[in-house]
Amino acid sequence: MKIALIAHDRKKQDMIQLVTAYQNILKKHELFATGTTGLKITEATGLSIVRFQSGPLGGDQQIGALIAKNEIDLVIFLRDPLTAQPHEPDVSALIRLSDVYSIPLATNMGTAEILIRSLEKGAFEFRNLVHGGDRDA
Repeated sequence: MKIALIAHDRKKQDMIQLVTAYQNILKKHELFATGTTGLKITEATGLSIVRFQSGPLGGDQQIGALIAKNEIDLVIFLRDPLTAQPHEPDVSALIRLSDVYSIPLATNMGTAEILIRSLEKGAFEFRNLVHGGDRDA
């Protein structure tokens, strides 16, 4: 599975805690992240992560492009709902694309933990059937 990891500044420590707690599950998958989030996760865990630009510099859009090309299976985006984001249109576009392409998306720790635990149990195997194929088929 290809998993995107994104966290707003005030949620980066939460992301590190999440990835550290579930490192044994996540290390079995391909991980992608926006720049600073990916760097901090790698520094804390040693996991291999494909890093894009930081979110405000286009990283959210880069991950959105992968979603549109059916190259991301799951998104964990720990958002800070209490702080205005200068790149909010990019955030909204990423969430919209996740909805359009039926990509499971967690925006908080509770949902992220449920998705990761479900991942461990093979709950997303249907995504493997969709990769490379027509979603309407």
